Amino acid sequence: MGFPNGRRRIAVAVAALLATVAVAATVYRVLAPAEVSTPARAEYPSAASPAAGVVGRLPVAPLIVDGRLRVYAAHRQVYADRPVDGRHRTTPYWSYRRWPATLDGVVASGTTVVTRWSDGELVALDARTGRVAWRADGPAPVGERVVRRTGAATVWDPRGVVLAPAPDGRQVVVASGAQRVRAVDLADGRELWRADVDSGCRDVVGSTASGQLITVDACAGPAVLEFRDAGTGVVGARWRPAGPGEELVATPLGCAAGRAGCTGLRTSAPGDDAGRGWLLGAGEPTAAPALDRPDAALVGGTAVAVVDGVVVGRSARTGAELWRRPGPSQVRLLAVQPDRVHLLTTTNDLLTLDPATGAQLSFFALNAGSDGVGWAPGAAYAADGFVAVERLREPVDPTGDDQRYYLTSEPLILAST
Repeated sequence: MGFPNGRRRIAVAVAALLATVAVAATVYRVLAPAEVSTPARAEYPSAASPAAGVVGRLPVAPLIVDGRLRVYAAHRQVYADRPVDGRHRTTPYWSYRRWPATLDGVVASGTTVVTRWSDGELVALDARTGRVAWRADGPAPVGERVVRRTGAATVWDPRGVVLAPAPDGRQVVVASGAQRVRAVDLADGRELWRADVDSGCRDVVGSTASGQLITVDACAGPAVLEFRDAGTGVVGARWRPAGPGEELVATPLGCAAGRAGCTGLRTSAPGDDAGRGWLLGAGEPTAAPALDRPDAALVGGTAVAVVDGVVVGRSARTGAELWRRPGPSQVRLLAVQPDRVHLLTTTNDLLTLDPATGAQLSFFALNAGSDGVGWAPGAAYAADGFVAVERLREPVDPTGDDQRYYLTSEPLILAST
């Protein structure tokens, strides 16, 4: 004895509706925007002072934060481990994940880690706990960017987000996109100013020590450098160096992490190694020929370059030679930080000098375990006395997949100098 046809149809319809609701709920749980924050459960680590030498090797690029943590970028996640001088990557101290947005850039100042996402969202994390400190809307990034598995581009060279010291002493986070630039206070995420900009013709390249945002503006005629007050958004000087054609490439020099507080600049035409160096201050940039070389670095008031195999330090302001250091042949300038200049020899020895005097601070081979020194350097980073370098397989194939491109599954070598 069965159901009458009418009741059977109702039962089938109800069952189908319940199944549809169950499927929809499952799909929502899986695909709905989500945020997973796993805060720290251990005490904040102390600052480390390891002896000079190789610390260890890592599978992904570390951003050194507060001299105590290593912060890493994944496709949809930012996470930290400790100790900062650990030989290998360890279980995350804290982590933060968003979905479906992807992580686009990371900058840090003090104990605040600011993450920028593909939907434009800015999320600041307290490095001591991993908890969200604040969040703010921002313009979405422009275009696609290739980021290899180490995430070095995300943490060492973030695009469209810079830190800027405002003239009143505040730290400012500036995010730029296709149509808009927005600045928020690093302390609490409060908006300080916003500006509508033309699409695709303005590029924020950094900030100056005197609190100005540096932008290359090519929206109307030949490209010019625009200097905007980081705290208020008011545009001050607009300046263009003599020499380049319609287009202009500006490379900030002497910057802190997040391209903040830059004290110099090199300008050139696209694809041209011949450039001109400048010092940045409150007024217009001042010519600094000691920074003209494409391989010259600015550390404090010293311009450092390798000239005919000799490392030379000159006064960036006057050009006068301060010191020179003959050493291993064919060294290359690898990275700099406020009190150190790091050079790499052809046999992958790391030579670290004092930028003020040229005195040797440390010298050792960049070799971890039995990996050897038969590798080519990729992206490099220096902060808080540490140096991290990507090790690439020789001969380097820029078009190869990650397995072919990197030396090992742990291609990052981390050293204390």
